[in-house]
Amino acid sequence: MKALLSSGVSLFLFFFTVLVSLRSVSGFSPSGSTRHPIKIILGEENLGPWKNQNAQAALAPGPDTDSPQGTLVLAANRTKRPDILSGFRKYRGGWDIANQHYWASVGFTGAAVFILAVLWFISFGLALVVHLCCGWGINIKDEGSNRSQRICLILLIVFTCAAATGCILLSVGQDKFHGEALDTLHFVVNQSDYTVQTLRNVTEYLSLAKTINVAQILLPSDVMEDIDSLNVDLNTAANTLSEQTDENSVKIRRVFNAVRSALIVVAAVMLLLALIGLILSILGHQHAILIFVFSGWLLVAITFILCGVFMILNNAISDTCMAMEEWVENPHAESALSNILPCVDQRTTNKTLYQSKQVVTDIVNVVNQFIYTGANANPTQGNPSYYNQSGPSMPPLCYPFDSQFQERQCTTQEVSSTNASLVWKKYECEVSELGVCTTTGRVTPQIYSQLVAAVNESYALEHYAPLLLSLQDCNFVRDTFQEITSSYCSPLNHYLKIINAGLGLISVGVLLCLVLWILYANRPRREEVFAKLFLPEKLKNRFSKKRNNSNSTSSTAAASAV
Repeated sequence: MKALLSSGVSLFLFFFTVLVSLRSVSGFSPSGSTRHPIKIILGEENLGPWKNQNAQAALAPGPDTDSPQGTLVLAANRTKRPDILSGFRKYRGGWDIANQHYWASVGFTGAAVFILAVLWFISFGLALVVHLCCGWGINIKDEGSNRSQRICLILLIVFTCAAATGCILLSVGQDKFHGEALDTLHFVVNQSDYTVQTLRNVTEYLSLAKTINVAQILLPSDVMEDIDSLNVDLNTAANTLSEQTDENSVKIRRVFNAVRSALIVVAAVMLLLALIGLILSILGHQHAILIFVFSGWLLVAITFILCGVFMILNNAISDTCMAMEEWVENPHAESALSNILPCVDQRTTNKTLYQSKQVVTDIVNVVNQFIYTGANANPTQGNPSYYNQSGPSMPPLCYPFDSQFQERQCTTQEVSSTNASLVWKKYECEVSELGVCTTTGRVTPQIYSQLVAAVNESYALEHYAPLLLSLQDCNFVRDTFQEITSSYCSPLNHYLKIINAGLGLISVGVLLCLVLWILYANRPRREEVFAKLFLPEKLKNRFSKKRNNSNSTSSTAAASAV
């Protein structure tokens, strides 16, 4: 029972593992403090060049002008149910897992089944007490007993078949539901792993920036310090997200397996109970059937309770799926999900992306400035930039964006960030102990490594900034929710309905079987009918025979005397 009651929590866990986990990407820092996502990943607390221009690009205070104004009530039509905590008035707050009135209204959907379970437990329990203590019961009368027995037997077989059908539906439904739930969990875990891998890729590229000694000359020194701080935050967020995902997925799988085992046990026990009870009632074992009646009384109450629990679970999942579907259409509207996913509006996202392109352009400017004024220059000996560079000129690094920060194609004279390290390797010279080139080349090994580190940092920002931004503006979560609602919600609801149908058939079928067991087991059997019909006549004949024998003896004695 404990496992079954916790299955609802588990479903919500895997439905919200992504959004809660993605929120943790932006919520953890080494000091344990909570900061805004945009400040940690691409914001003012880390990347120095963005501090001034990005200071105002924090989380949006409200919905964007293109989004619907006011508060969006998620799944408003589905959640209009009586609220137990509000005197059974209609709940109109929509889907909101943080609102106790929402859970009270969802719980009301299973109230009828719970009340039925209580009524069954009390009424049938009292009937059993009266039957055992007072000897009261319902018996099939002698008049028309054969016809009544046949009808009772047919009904008993029909209700047993109904209970068996319910057991089959429960077994099939739980197996399908278990598989679909694990598929959904696998999809969510894959999305989380994708996020972790994205963060680790960014961390790997940015970690190379620590070795850029040339930044002390060409870049502000605080930029490298801020990038190091960002690197630590990204590592912490990736590790936290990975640990939470692994821990939650293990717990959810354990609960799902326990729920599956419990439902299998319920189906098997109820099937055996129905079949053995049918056999015992046919054989007329009145005392043995009482044991099965008592067990069935308790098990029927339990199956009613389980039916109510899964009915609540079905409604909760349907509410969640509809809420996610409506949120996907209005991600920036103020809603119950806004407290879980504080999305950045489109204007702020575009500005952040603009700033990332600006930093990439600045890095390319720094690299090309060194190539033009240092590597490709031919300074005289004694000049600070002299290290005996010679040979063909190095190609500059390609600007990935034009003056309007739109993507542009590289020219044949430029190298892109993807192959710059391979091309520039040809221009590397061998150096002496003094750091001066002894062979033809434009860069020393030390300068080459510094340039490659700068290019890798540019590559990371160019290719992974949009991915990080998709975590901030909820595009990633919106795509995940859209996939869940379109591919997983309908099968989950369908298989939950099969489970409910199976539990309902089992409950009603075994309930009616219990009454018929007692009735049919107490029927007059053939030996009893035979004895009731023929025993008086035998006694009469035996009495007549004795009287005749007595008369005969008396007559014989009188004749002898004469």
